[in-house]
Amino acid sequence: MDSDSPEKLRSHMTRERRPWRFAALEEVMRTFRPSERLLLYTLTALLAVSALSLVIGLNASISVVVPSPAGSISEGVVGPPRFINPVLAISQADEDLAQLVYAGLTRALPDGTIVPDMADRFEISDDGTVYTFTLKEGLTFHDGRPLTAEDVMFTIQSVQNPALKSPRRVDWEGVSVTSENTNTVVFKLQRAYAPFLENTSLGIIPRHLWGSIPAEEFPFATLNTHPVGSGPYRILTGQTDSTGAVTSYVLAPRTQRGSESAFISKITFRFYANQDALVNAFNAGEIDSIAGIAPSTLELLNLHNSTLMRVPLPRVFGVFFNQGHAPTLADPAVRAALEAAIDKRAVIDSVLHGYGAMLDGPLPPSIVDNERPTPVSGENADEGSAAAGEFAQRARDILSENGWTFDEKARIWQKKKETLSFVLATGDAPELSATAQLLIDYWRALGIEVSLHVYPLSELNTNVIRPRNYDAILFGEVVGRTPDLFAFWHSSQRNDPGLNLSMYANSRADNTLAAARSTTDRKEREKLYASFAETIKKDRPAIFLYAPEFIYVVPKKLQGVELGILTLPSERFLNVREWYTDTERVWSFFSGAYK
Repeated sequence: MDSDSPEKLRSHMTRERRPWRFAALEEVMRTFRPSERLLLYTLTALLAVSALSLVIGLNASISVVVPSPAGSISEGVVGPPRFINPVLAISQADEDLAQLVYAGLTRALPDGTIVPDMADRFEISDDGTVYTFTLKEGLTFHDGRPLTAEDVMFTIQSVQNPALKSPRRVDWEGVSVTSENTNTVVFKLQRAYAPFLENTSLGIIPRHLWGSIPAEEFPFATLNTHPVGSGPYRILTGQTDSTGAVTSYVLAPRTQRGSESAFISKITFRFYANQDALVNAFNAGEIDSIAGIAPSTLELLNLHNSTLMRVPLPRVFGVFFNQGHAPTLADPAVRAALEAAIDKRAVIDSVLHGYGAMLDGPLPPSIVDNERPTPVSGENADEGSAAAGEFAQRARDILSENGWTFDEKARIWQKKKETLSFVLATGDAPELSATAQLLIDYWRALGIEVSLHVYPLSELNTNVIRPRNYDAILFGEVVGRTPDLFAFWHSSQRNDPGLNLSMYANSRADNTLAAARSTTDRKEREKLYASFAETIKKDRPAIFLYAPEFIYVVPKKLQGVELGILTLPSERFLNVREWYTDTERVWSFFSGAYK
């Protein structure tokens, strides 16, 4: 019996298994000349490349680039946190971390809109005195325990407890809080107050952890530095030095049903003893973000890998006249001349290095549009001097046209034997004292006899502001996101603890302010404040100078940051859920999951 060799048998079996189409193709390929084979290979490669390009193009047409949950940033802050607790937070470090770790019933968007956060919805009664909040289902704190209406009530009652001396107590005076069930909270106000909704962004603290701690022990509880909240980030790790002071925290995002998850996977906070140490750490690459940096410090920073963000704060700095304390200042012409002598743009350029908005009234930039001043370079110094001369001449003309005469020999202004002189008071904060010195220089160049008294801030409040013991005072007002100018200008606020530093009294202004703080219609409130500003402009009870800008240095890789309207530096984190450093491409019908 004939048999094939093993090699022939394997060859025969291979041909048996090989599809006939490939065998036929091989037979055809053997008939090709080398040049024809090269052409075939080239065309095949081109076909493959074309097909790949079509696939890539199709993928691009039906996909979008979205933020990717990844990346990290590190921030530096002067001073360690002591109270990472929305009830007690006082320092920037406290407020920064509390903003991230805790969440309130509502939160503000960068454009100033107040939206539900831990709340699913809220309703406001027609008279604006009852606010009813319904919580989202399934809320939990970072430790997994449920967040209910009892936690909200406990938080508000803690703020209202006088023994705790909460910085937020004034926001909740006269407000009663009740609960209909575990998911509903009702606030009742004594009278309508438009900005109240902002107060409901107060972070909620867990009753199951804080409820057993006596009021006198609140400031000393370890929960102040090991917080448990319900915000977009939770404390992952922390480090302390030999004294027990916190030197750094690492935060990671938490996922909560019914809330958005943040993209940045790690935020590191490092705490430094002073501004110099903070600057050195930034330049050494230890941190890549700094918030609220002073304009004078920017030139010390290496910013080649950074983005500098800036936005005017809703604060009003100006000179407030106590006309009853200094009769000379009761003359409208004097107040008009004092303002006319000031080059506000030059003040902003000198004191704030151009990082400020010029003001001509009591409303901050968040309410009205203000021209952003352009810094004056060295090339324009002569132009600035010429302008200063024009300001001084305009002021002299105002005084002369209103019965004041200048005694060239005595170098004083007089009117009916009354000498134009007064004392300007301010605090020892660098920006305040520098601004005050510039104003003094303007007025003395005009021939006005004026003295400057600079007080430590604590003494300024106790011995000067509260007893209204000043002729004129240079100070600032924090107006807030939803403006309430009542405390600053209503006649009922002329004495302590009111903040009407000009001792201003005008019945028309009083009525406008009362109406503005009670209306919940934003457009109507803006109209009322515009009317109030016109009244103030005619009466000239103060000289309004500038609103400083908030400066935030972030790494170029960080995207999605929107500062918007800030009242505190910590509010830079209002849209932290949208921040990202990395991106990825996904098909468009999946992109909704990333929003």
